Amino acid sequence: MNQDLTVPFQKSRFYWAEFILLLSFSLSAAAWAGPPFQTDDPEPVEYQHWEIFFAASYARTPDDGAGTVPQFDINYGFAPEAHVNLVCPFAFNSPDLGGQSYGYGDTELGVKYRFLKEAKDFPQAAIYPRVIFPTGDPSKGLGSGQAQFLLPLWLQKSWGPWTSFGGGGYWVNPGAGNKDWIFLGWEIQTDLSSLLTLGCEGVYHSASQLRDTDHLGFNGGGILNLDSINHLMLSLGKDLFLGNTQLTGYVAYQLTF
Repeated sequence: MNQDLTVPFQKSRFYWAEFILLLSFSLSAAAWAGPPFQTDDPEPVEYQHWEIFFAASYARTPDDGAGTVPQFDINYGFAPEAHVNLVCPFAFNSPDLGGQSYGYGDTELGVKYRFLKEAKDFPQAAIYPRVIFPTGDPSKGLGSGQAQFLLPLWLQKSWGPWTSFGGGGYWVNPGAGNKDWIFLGWEIQTDLSSLLTLGCEGVYHSASQLRDTDHLGFNGGGILNLDSINHLMLSLGKDLFLGNTQLTGYVAYQLTF
């Protein structure tokens, strides 16, 4: 009897540890446009400049907790209107009925190209195709097991301290039990000062697996600009009317130079 009660207690303690890890990651450092939000933006990194994110993410469903920690996200402006992006995550997976796993996840590579600059009467626009390479172990829930491709279009318009961006794309998602799916998102944010930016977004994506459902959710978050190089960011959200994601979280320390 005591042994049966110990297992769920240990699992519950592990879930709290995951969530506290995310919060402590942001708070211990000092207190996604694009990150920390899921919706992306069309603005590339400046030519010959870098953006580096040291990040962690989390998603909780009724029967599973999974995410990445640490996650290394690197952008480099290799041309005046384009940057290349590389994401190297270490993933964890903790299903309620099964063992906990941790290891290297799927690697992501993308190129953002802005083909339209913002003007008074129209927004800026960019394409940002990405490929996810199946470098994680799918048997442990650390990867998809198949290469995936995203073909998106992103738009953005600013008015004084306010910025709004969004769009969507089509995910090619091969593999047994998988299906291609669509992501749509829109975000609005405001610069309260040179130090703090706050924003929120609505996101939708269709089912990515045959046994999955569509998802409709929201995220709220902010960016703390310590100076021109060092930035902290955090977002939290959940599914609303569609889907069963009970909590999503993202925290990152960003360097720009």
